[in-house]
Amino acid sequence: MSTQLPESAVPPPTGAGESSPAPSRRTFIATSTAVGGAVVAGGVLAGTSLIGAEEATAAERPPSSRVTLTVNGTRHTVTVDNRTSLLDLLREHLGLTGSKKGCNAGACGACTVLVDGHRVNACLTLAVRLEGAEVTTIEGLADGGELHPLQQAFIDEDAFQCGYCTPGQIVSGVGCIEEGHTGSPQEIREWMSGNICRCGCYVKIVRAVEQTARRK
Repeated sequence: MSTQLPESAVPPPTGAGESSPAPSRRTFIATSTAVGGAVVAGGVLAGTSLIGAEEATAAERPPSSRVTLTVNGTRHTVTVDNRTSLLDLLREHLGLTGSKKGCNAGACGACTVLVDGHRVNACLTLAVRLEGAEVTTIEGLADGGELHPLQQAFIDEDAFQCGYCTPGQIVSGVGCIEEGHTGSPQEIREWMSGNICRCGCYVKIVRAVEQTARRK
């Protein structure tokens, strides 16, 4: 039985010195299309990457504003992210770390400060909304080397233990006295209820506020 392939199936002989057969029309068109597409795509991608980088950089910049306020008698003008809380402005921009970040949700009172004489939770107050405001923190209560009467009362009554909530307690107590809510221990407890002491020094805190109010 013959195993010889038909003439149409036998590949044409290629000599050692002969050149490779020329590419077919189909191969030429496919190759040209692929190379041209790669060049065009590369140019488009390069241009897109430059434009995209500029847009991404602009998008990464959060909206910010300049705000001028007076803190403990000193006027400050700062540029902050519009989402910055008063607490973060005080601690991270002005270096006033006396006001503590406890819950950061307005539930513990450790960040209590006075804004235009009124008690506020600094963690819930946006700094950009305080243009022209006067802020008093625990650092601003003392008169030079002389402690505020309520600060001294906290020492005399031993009205603190770990001390973490103490700045907020004292500032809130000052506000409570200025507001006139010190008619009785019960009234003081009610108007100081937004300040939590995890060490349980409430009796001595109320006593310190009560005695300071009487001396005023």
